[in-house]
Amino acid sequence: MRFKDRTRTAMVLTGCLAALATVPSAANATPGSGVSGTVLAQGVSEGTLKLKAKGRTDVVVRTITIAPGGSTGWHSHAGQLLAVVKSGTLTRTLDDCSVEVTPAGAAFVEPSGPRHRHIGRNLGTEPVVLYVTYLLPKGSPLSNDADAPPCAGR
Repeated sequence: MRFKDRTRTAMVLTGCLAALATVPSAANATPGSGVSGTVLAQGVSEGTLKLKAKGRTDVVVRTITIAPGGSTGWHSHAGQLLAVVKSGTLTRTLDDCSVEVTPAGAAFVEPSGPRHRHIGRNLGTEPVVLYVTYLLPKGSPLSNDADAPPCAGR
């Protein structure tokens, strides 16, 4: 009985080694050709990024430039946005009138819906350049104008 167990174990090990021998290794990987890429912007998120899209989704990638002293106006989005600040410093005032300052090299997610209205401002002396990926319900506009919240008048 012991001989059969050893034989069976040896056969299983031999089979495993044979199977591993047929798996291509990294040394056998083929290099790509005719492919190039350009990093448009790179940012680091201070927290966990959670993106979700329901149903058919328009995915739009856009560059936005805000001149010194410029602003986006109060608005909201029907879907989430992932933004990277390429240059300058973006100052956003949120629906509760809290302020978030996002420097170049940082990334953030803007939540969706009218209760997440906000305004983006460039309070600096150089243009703010953003690279933004929109995840919008199919056919939605990039943004929806919104009234300033009551706290903004204080």
